[in-house]
Amino acid sequence: MQKFNIHSVQAGESLRSIGTLYNMDTAALKLFHNSHCGVKDMILIELTGQKEIFLPRTAVTDKNRLVKFDRANTVGFHPENWFKRFGVTISIEHNDIKNELKYETSVRWLKTEKRLHFLEIDRTSNLYLNEEEVNEIADLLAYKTSKVLYPLQISVDEQGKFNAVENISVFKERWAAVKEEVYREFEGETVDEYCSKIEKVIFEPDAINLYLKNDYFIRTLFFGMYQSFGKDFQTEIADSFPVVNNPVEPRYEIKLEIDPLKDEYDLVVIEGEGRLNDERTVYDFINKAPFSMIIEDHPVMNHDGNFRIACYLNGDTQLPESMYLECDIELEKKKKIAVVVAALAD
Repeated sequence: MQKFNIHSVQAGESLRSIGTLYNMDTAALKLFHNSHCGVKDMILIELTGQKEIFLPRTAVTDKNRLVKFDRANTVGFHPENWFKRFGVTISIEHNDIKNELKYETSVRWLKTEKRLHFLEIDRTSNLYLNEEEVNEIADLLAYKTSKVLYPLQISVDEQGKFNAVENISVFKERWAAVKEEVYREFEGETVDEYCSKIEKVIFEPDAINLYLKNDYFIRTLFFGMYQSFGKDFQTEIADSFPVVNNPVEPRYEIKLEIDPLKDEYDLVVIEGEGRLNDERTVYDFINKAPFSMIIEDHPVMNHDGNFRIACYLNGDTQLPESMYLECDIELEKKKKIAVVVAALAD
């Protein structure tokens, strides 16, 4: 991400006039430039033929380009009256097999209460697997039975991070109608099997929370990007993602960085990169161990996994317009999840 701006020196300009243009003290301007330029371009007292002046990233003539921060360069999450439709693409690569899932969904703000925001998520399209509408009976049953979950109500904290499912009791009420619809279309042991699976989920609150905690769309859109970025517009976090099926998700150490200027499309850009930072070995993850099988005072951390995220927020509302998350981990072969969430035109 760009660390500075550049001013092209025009004929007749002085250090003082450039400082006035950007509302900067000349001493501060000179100090910043000299710390970023080559020796031959350093300013001693006044300009001596420099063609470019290096400026802080926030030094701009158009103040509307500056990102609106709260205290300590915090990006505020204010989803009141938010309604947005998104297209979702999820790619899963494992054991030399790649599958791509696509669908459309909507997000609607419901209320804010006790420092939590309550939102409703609804599936608004059919499901497409590898560019074709699902038609295999197993895929169809998985899709049809999961309809009992929508509309889905969740809570999200002040950092925009998924907290919990809030309408679990409704799933039981919906299930009878959904089950009847499924049995009208299908019959046989496979139907019984899928209905049994979904019943085990919706009738156990802990199971439903775990089931939806693995929802890649929810976990991407509500990853928790609304952080305090400090004076350097950077922060480091430790977080997890359900790249493997494990009750204790792999943990990653991630460095997030925000550009204090909106981009050419009036979007706020936040990017992050990181790596796996977990005590568990490849063997532990393959065997779905929730903790390391080797107990040590100073364990060797497993770093065989990477994490990348990019978030583009509306320049006015600072709510997501699009996001990209990519996460991988080394197993017997690398497993990789990539999620693209993009706002749809109204």
